[in-house]
Amino acid sequence: MTERMLKQIIPGAETSDGAGVRIKRSLGQQQTVRLDPFLMLDEFGSSDARDYIAGFPSHPHRGFETVTYMIEGHMLHEDHLGNRGNLRNGGVQWMTAGRGIIHSEMPQQEAGTMRGFQLWLNLPAAEKMTEAGYRDIQPEDIPEMTLPGGRIKLIAGDLVIAGERVVGAVSNRSTQPVYADLHLDPGGRATLPVPASHNALLYLYEGSAGVAGKALPLSAASVLDDGDEVTVTAGDTGARLLLIAGKPIGEPVVQYGPFVMNTREEIEQALRDYRDGTLTA
Repeated sequence: MTERMLKQIIPGAETSDGAGVRIKRSLGQQQTVRLDPFLMLDEFGSSDARDYIAGFPSHPHRGFETVTYMIEGHMLHEDHLGNRGNLRNGGVQWMTAGRGIIHSEMPQQEAGTMRGFQLWLNLPAAEKMTEAGYRDIQPEDIPEMTLPGGRIKLIAGDLVIAGERVVGAVSNRSTQPVYADLHLDPGGRATLPVPASHNALLYLYEGSAGVAGKALPLSAASVLDDGDEVTVTAGDTGARLLLIAGKPIGEPVVQYGPFVMNTREEIEQALRDYRDGTLTA
């Protein structure tokens, strides 16, 4: 087995999206700051309702998937297909924009903490115009495994951990994404497999941890180099972090806001379709 080491750190940049929701954006803060097949990674988290109350009113997407993981709080998803999903503590919403979807994500609380992540996962050219879809994944549907140094929740992927095969709630995507939430005890240590074919990153969002003696910064995409496993060691207060990996698509990416295609002409078509009311037809 070959250990993956830290290759690059992409700090989360403070910004806002939607109708003024405050976020930290690592991947996607600029269109050149991506990690194929991932387009964007946002962390949101605040106990001040003014930072999230305006939410994300109705808006379109085409050409990729969004994965929203709620650590704490309550959001409501609604879309033009008639889907309606309540995203609560520990839940995930996996939305395939495909050829087009129009949706909203609005807070269902006026006070308290709202905390979580949104990941944008690209689709290959052959799948960009597929039918839109939506899946509401409840916390109890996400496999969880106890490790010697902590525990892991596997949102997506198919991994062999400590000799046991664990299949995540999502496991049938062409980019073979791995999305895991790792909780380590104080001083805990965990070695996780990462497919050698995948690009991968760690995202520390609580506590302290390191890889091969190098500290992971908080709220940053810590990109890993090549290998087929990674070992993470927590500090004195323990750690909570994400492991995100995916098989690169290797195709051109042309993005205009919520539309992600392969050519400028396809983007112009998406804009015409949205203007003409045929984006979701």
